Formats: sequence, structure tokens, C-alpha cells
Amino acid sequence: MMVKQAAGSAASGQFALKHAGAAGQSRFVQRIRRRYEQELALLPPGAPRREQLLQTLAALRARGLDLGSSLRVLRHLVLERLAVLDAECEAPLAVVTLAVTELAEIALDQALLQAQQELDELHGAPMYQDMSVPAAQGPQFKRATLWVVGMGKFGARELNVSSDIDLIYVYDNDGDTAGNAIGRNRISNREYFAKAVKRIYATIGDITEHGQVFRVDLMLRPNGSSGPAAISLEALEEYFLVQGREWERFAWLKSRIVAPLASVRDGSAGQLRGVVLPFVFRRYLDYSVFDALRSLHRQIREHAAKRAAGHPERAHDVKLSRGGIREIEFTVQLLQVVRGGAFPELRRRPTLDALQRVIQANLMPATTAQQLAEAYDFLRRVEHRIQYLDDQQTHILPTRDDDLAWIATTMGYADTCAFLHALDAHREFVAQEFDTLLGNHGNCKGCNGQQRNGVESLQSVLPQLPAAFATKVAEWIEHPRVLALREEGRVRLARLVERTGTWIEEGKVSEQGALRMADWIEPLLRRESYLALLQERPAVHERLLRIFGAAKWPAHYLLKHPGVIDELAS
Repeated sequence: MMVKQAAGSAASGQFALKHAGAAGQSRFVQRIRRRYEQELALLPPGAPRREQLLQTLAALRARGLDLGSSLRVLRHLVLERLAVLDAECEAPLAVVTLAVTELAEIALDQALLQAQQELDELHGAPMYQDMSVPAAQGPQFKRATLWVVGMGKFGARELNVSSDIDLIYVYDNDGDTAGNAIGRNRISNREYFAKAVKRIYATIGDITEHGQVFRVDLMLRPNGSSGPAAISLEALEEYFLVQGREWERFAWLKSRIVAPLASVRDGSAGQLRGVVLPFVFRRYLDYSVFDALRSLHRQIREHAAKRAAGHPERAHDVKLSRGGIREIEFTVQLLQVVRGGAFPELRRRPTLDALQRVIQANLMPATTAQQLAEAYDFLRRVEHRIQYLDDQQTHILPTRDDDLAWIATTMGYADTCAFLHALDAHREFVAQEFDTLLGNHGNCKGCNGQQRNGVESLQSVLPQLPAAFATKVAEWIEHPRVLALREEGRVRLARLVERTGTWIEEGKVSEQGALRMADWIEPLLRRESYLALLQERPAVHERLLRIFGAAKWPAHYLLKHPGVIDELAS
């Protein structure tokens, strides 16, 4: 035991040792130390960074291991080291997440290079004609490039220690390969890159005697499992324009090309960013994403509830349960997507970085953002300790008393009760902030878009409205602009009408203000962003009604300058 503690102390490098020998209580760490005792010394002391990882990978290859085996052994060495730094030294969260992220980047870069080398020998390099070259010079061909796009936590450099990696493969240009050494076996670039994806998966994701490097998930790609393994940049752009869904904007928010490293260094990876940004961020304040995020969050909650049915311990999920990591991420991402078009400084991938930008943009009180940041750091460190125990991709608190006590101790708490009290406090704060941000403002009775469609909802609220306002709204039922709205747009309109009628009845606003607002919004009905904004921001809706009720000229002014609404919303 003394030898192990000394080894852990040396491995910690510049970090102070606080819980000597604690990492050795992890069953996963115990297995690594038994299996790879001779290899552990190959990883230099301290936090594993890219240079040290490449050095260790080269040392493993020098021992005769192939690339896939070397990467798998390297992962074990890295996780053992991170368990020491995290559990024994309480190293900062970023030390852990960055090390796992750089391990994944190296693994994918190496796997891609190997796949290309093997496929080039069989089919030749994938090529495309450079159309920027003048025709007088004759056709000029260049090599097409496959980009590995990291999504979610991978894109934000926030991977956890037992994380899978969400990937999308995109290539820059269609064309055909050059053929092998004797000019045969030509295939399309799409076929070439599909083969490359399979080879990369075999190197990274196959389970061997050394386990796997990372679990790989490709379900976020366009059209999911029915979509091609690799998609061209042109086809991706068309997909965004024609089929891209609101929830996919959240998925692409943190996207980043993670391999090949050469494309990142030479700047060519920037082509993808130019396609992704217009899809994720709109130029105006974009409140249409609220319903999309509500739906996505509801699906996650329902899935978590089904998994917990008959298993009450599964309710203690630090990622997916109420007040968990996902709700912090959603809170930040929602503000980014809504405001990111107007405020480019919000377009930050890492959650904690984005939170700082949210403060600077005055979108959240500094004290609230600080508490969310502390909760995020706390929950992520708990998540890692859960995963150190058995290297399982789980976020559920263990039920064994000794495991809970170990987590509490390595988090710096005197006992399990103190730790659980802190956990509950963080989760309750997160849940309250999330519910406040995503609250269903002013949902009308029965017009939630499921029991009635938008036109039926408009008809159903007419009897509740004052006569003049009801007459005006009745004209909308067959109005071409209303009929041209998407169904969710018509439902939003019905919700706004019912809320307005309620406020008139309560005396909060005047019927004259409602009529003037109706005249103002009618020409803008195809601008669904305004309907979404007013639905999600009742205070802005009420303020407009009061302004319109006070005089005629504001309606004329706002009709000429609708962008002023964004200022009111701010």
C-alpha cells in the first residue's frame, strides 16, 4: 500500500495531495493497476496533456502494440492518472475534461490517418475538381478532406471520464478517387469516406482484450440512422435549409472539427463553421426555440422516468434528473441560441465560458450565474467519481454506503450526510432557475397544439373576447397570412389572443390597445419570431398593449420599424 501511495503522490505532479491512497479504493483503478502495472510508468507525472499523451502513445507503439491496442492501453493509463488527480488531489474540473478530450482528439486523428493510408493504397486519394481555376488552364484536381465533427461535450472540450463521443462525419467535396497504383478500383468520394468511417470505428469503438477507446454515437447526424455515414458539406447546408429542426440547433451549437488536426491548423476547417453558424443563430431575438427545448426536455424527463420505474435509486441521476447537469446546459444554451444572433460574443462552446458571457451581456444576474457555475462544477465532479468506481457510463449515485462515503470524502466532505445535503441544495437551485427560464407562460386552456390545431384554437377563444376584438380575430381564421403559418405559429397566435382577452377582462389593458395591436401584427403574421417573442415574454406583450392603448402613433411607428420590438424585449 505504501508503494501505491508513493506512486500516486509522484503522479500528482504539481497538485497537492489531500486524500492519500483514495484512488486505490476505485475498483476500476484496482483493475488497471493489476493489468497494466508495467505500463503505468510510461505516462509522465502530472496532468496528462497532448504532448505527454503522444509521447506515451509512441512508447506503447515501440513495444509492438498496434494503433488500436496502444490507444486502448493509453486510455487506461490516463484514467488511472485522472482518478489520482481528481480523488486524491481534488484537481480542477478542467484538468480532467481537457485530458479526456485531448485523448479523444488524438485517437481520432491517428485512426483517420491510418484509415486514409490503407484506403489510398486500395482506391487512390479522393479527389475533386477545383472550379476556381480558370478553364484555360485545364482541369485542376485537389484532394477532398474528411472532417470528424465532435458534438456536445466533445465539441466543448468537456468530456467526462467514461464518456461516449457524439460524432458527425462531413467531407468538403464530392468527386471520385484517383485509383490505386495501376489506376483501378476507383470509387466515389462518398463511398471512400463511408469506408473510412467504418475503419475509424473499428480502431476506436470495437471491444478487444483491452476494452475500447471510446463508445461512438453517430445518431446526431442528419436523418439519424437512415442518413449516410459521411455527408458532403453541400448536402449538409441543404439539409439545414430544408429539414433542419429546432432541437438540432442545440446539438450543433457546440460542434467543432476535432480531426484531422491538419485541417484545424491550416484553417480549412473554418468552411464548416460558415455553414453551421447561420443555422444555429438567427439575426433576430429567436424565441421560437423555447417550445423546441421544452419538447426535448420533456422527452428526456419521460425517458428518465421510464428507466427509474421500479428502480427508485435511478431517480438520483446527477445528469438527467431534476436539477441535474443537463438543465444547467439547457439554461445556458437557450440564452445562447435566443441571443447569439445579435450577440456574437455569446457563441462560446464551453458551458462555464458561456455563463461568463451571459453575465457580460446582462442576461443573468452575476450571483445567479455564479451559483449555476458552482453547481455545474460540483455535479460534474460527482459524475466523474461515480464513473471512476467501475468505468461505467452512468450518472446515477451508487447505492452502496461505502461507495457514497468514498465520493463524499474525495469531494471534501466530512461525511455522506453533508455531501448529500450539498447535492440537494445545488440541484434545487438549478431546477428553480431552469423552471423560471422555461416556464410555460400563458398557455391557453386546451390550445396546447395537441388537443386542437391553431385554427380551432382561434375559434374556441372567440366567445371569451370583447365584441370588437372578437370580430377582428374572427377575420384571421380565413386570413391567408394565418393559413400560411406553420401549425405551431397558429397555436402561438391563439395563445396570445386568449391572454389578451383575459387581460382586457381583468382591466390590465384596454380593448382599444388590443385592436391597435391586432392592426399592427396583422401585416407581420408571417414573421413567426414576433409571435414567439410575445408568447414567451408576457411582460413585453403587456407593455406593447399599454403603449398601443395610449395613442395611435406607436402602432404606425412600430410597423415601419419592427426591430424596435427587440429593444423592448431587451
